[in-house]
Amino acid sequence: MKYELYYWPEIQGRGEYVRLALEEAGAAYVDVARGPRGSDAMMKMMEARKGTPPFAPPFLKAGKLVIGQTANILLYLGARHGLAPKMEAGKLWVHQLQLTISDFAVEIHDTHHPLGPSQYYEDQKAPAKKRTADFWDERVPKYLGYFERLLDGKGGAYVTGRRLTYVDLSLFQIVAGLRYAFPRRMKAFEKNIPGLVGLHDRVAARPNIKAYLGSERRIPFNEQGIFRRYRELDA
Repeated sequence: MKYELYYWPEIQGRGEYVRLALEEAGAAYVDVARGPRGSDAMMKMMEARKGTPPFAPPFLKAGKLVIGQTANILLYLGARHGLAPKMEAGKLWVHQLQLTISDFAVEIHDTHHPLGPSQYYEDQKAPAKKRTADFWDERVPKYLGYFERLLDGKGGAYVTGRRLTYVDLSLFQIVAGLRYAFPRRMKAFEKNIPGLVGLHDRVAARPNIKAYLGSERRIPFNEQGIFRRYRELDA
C-alpha cells in the first residue's frame, strides 16, 4: 500500500514528524500537495461534507482510512512499521510522549507569534521578545530536561531503551529545529542535554534518515514554518 501524505508543500511543519517516520520505515508514500494540483486535492478533502474529513493538515490516507493529527498518524504508523512498542502500555506511553512534543511545538511557534498567526511578526516584536525570554528561561529546560531524564533513566540509545520509536525521530526534529531557529541560544543550552544531542546524532546517522536528509524530499528549514529564525529573538 502506498500512503498519501497531505501537508503544506513549502514547509516542514508538523508534517515533518510524519515524513521522518515514513522515511525511517522505508514506506512507500507520496507527498501529495507537492505534486501538480496537490494543494487543490488537499483542500477538497478538508472541505468534504461526508465521511471523516480532517480539520487541518497533516493527514494521511491509508487505503480507505483518512487519519488526521500528527500524534494520531504516528500512533497508526508506529504500530504497523515497528516504530512503537508492541504492548498496549508501551504504545500509550509513546503516544503520550508524542502529545507532549506536540505541546512543545506550539510553544516554539508562539515565540515568534505570541499574539496569534493572523498578525505579522513585525506587529508583535515586543511580545515575541518577552515570550522568547520566558521560553528559554522556563519552558525549554522543563521540556528538554524531561526528555533528557527519560534518556538517562532508560540507559539505552533511545527514549524507551534499545529500540528506536517515532518519538526519537520527533526529538531529532526538535533539536534540529531549535538549532536552526535559535543557533546562539541552542549552542549555549546543549551542554545541559548531552543525551538529546547524542540521540539527534544517532538518528541522523541511521541509513534511511541519512538518505532522506540528503535528498530533495527534505524541505529546508525556512521562515514560514514552526522553526523561524529571527536574529533579535536569538540575542
